[in-house]
Amino acid sequence: MPSTSAATPAVPPADDPECLALTRTLRRRGVLVLSVFALLWAVAAASGTGSATDAAPLGIEAAALVLTVVAIYLGYRGDATPSPRPVNLPPRWARGVGIVNTVELMAVFTVVAASNAAGRPEAVPAGIALVVGLHFFPLARLYDQWQYRWTASLLTAVAVAGFVLIAAGLADESVRIVVGLGSAAVLWASSYHLALRG
Repeated sequence: MPSTSAATPAVPPADDPECLALTRTLRRRGVLVLSVFALLWAVAAASGTGSATDAAPLGIEAAALVLTVVAIYLGYRGDATPSPRPVNLPPRWARGVGIVNTVELMAVFTVVAASNAAGRPEAVPAGIALVVGLHFFPLARLYDQWQYRWTASLLTAVAVAGFVLIAAGLADESVRIVVGLGSAAVLWASSYHLALRG
């Protein structure tokens, strides 16, 4: 449940129906968003493996779709195990989430524009992964989901690996595959963790 005071956050009782419902709603929403964005990253990675009609990208996209559908099913099934603890949201958490997501969106557009203006479009995937990774650090607190801290750390590591590969002169397509599949794997892992363990 949202806290009632900025100085002394209220800890919600474990059996509060309203809090339990909010916890389930937020975690289901997390499963959906994480898995759909994992799918998008996988599709981006597949675009580096060949033309749209080749077997490799089609195989990656098919596997990605299956992983996404299964994650969503597990997160939304009616007999899912209740989350082990209710969320304890900070004051004005929804406003904070809106601000974080707005800043993230603006940063993504800035990364794309700056990379293209500098003649370095190959840096776009790693730059976006870095922005997405960093935005999970405040979301971990705002959603009271400690799991998002390792989501943030792993996505940031994927981004750094992408920049290292660019500096090493790896082909643009190869960097896109590494960053795309790495980001997708992190987001699916987070999604499945939420779906199965809350």
